[in-house]
Amino acid sequence: MGTGAQAPLDVAQLTPRQSLDLRGTACPVNFIRTRLALEAIDPGAWLQVDLDAGEPERLVGDGLRQAGHQVEIRSLEDGAVRLLICRHGG
Repeated sequence: MGTGAQAPLDVAQLTPRQSLDLRGTACPVNFIRTRLALEAIDPGAWLQVDLDAGEPERLVGDGLRQAGHQVEIRSLEDGAVRLLICRHGG
């Protein structure tokens, strides 16, 4: 039947369980606050985090992916980025 490929994620249809605005927050504090917020939501739920583009985006995004979370990144108009993070199960 299918090839096993997933349909593209429609981030416009997501309803994050929680949102954080961490623009202007230094590393690693932004990563720690994001991890704590993820621990407070159920597996499979989404978290929205706004960060500064560049190093914060890379460090937080890569660290969360390494921990097994799904991370989608969208650019914001003010030079920041929005991470949409799905907490992994378990």
